[in-house]
Amino acid sequence: MTEKTPCMAPLIAEHEVDYGPLAALAGTWYGESGTDVAPEPDGKEINPFHETIVFTPAGDTTNAEEQTLVAMHYHQVVRRKSDHKVFHNETGFWLWEPATGRVTQTLTIPRGVSVIAEGRAEANGEGWVLEVETTEDGRVGAIAQTPFLAQKARTLSFTHRIEVEGDTLRYTETTLVDIYGRRFEHTDRNTLQRTA
Repeated sequence: MTEKTPCMAPLIAEHEVDYGPLAALAGTWYGESGTDVAPEPDGKEINPFHETIVFTPAGDTTNAEEQTLVAMHYHQVVRRKSDHKVFHNETGFWLWEPATGRVTQTLTIPRGVSVIAEGRAEANGEGWVLEVETTEDGRVGAIAQTPFLAQKARTLSFTHRIEVEGDTLRYTETTLVDIYGRRFEHTDRNTLQRTA
């Protein structure tokens, strides 16, 4: 009989974790007043949508014994109101570094795009504001995309702002895309309520 060795240690901590500003995100959220403004060859398309976002505490981890990050995993599923079909499916992590107060969002969507956006969390009355970005010049964050998208619909930058107060979450995000021979600010916004 051979001893089985795990390929990686679990991310979930076996001790109590201080999630700082990320604690405000934990739970299941639903919103039905979303608006997506997307590029079309001859202009733009506006899609009203409803969505669910589930945030799950994922413990803390240490990088090279020098950096500790606290993680909140999330999964976002967005459906058009017109036909209730999924048109956006996103997963990733929000990370908080207690030593510096910085937050990072890592995300992946099944179009062949992954983003690392960086920023800060600020207390706002009874809640929090989390704001992250990538910059087009690469000074902040990073964007990885398939060769097809890099040629046909290149993501140039990304900004995301979340405001959480009690059981209400509001967000706006803008993805700058080079598509159809022009630059287009693809925007999404919604207000969600915590349901669980």
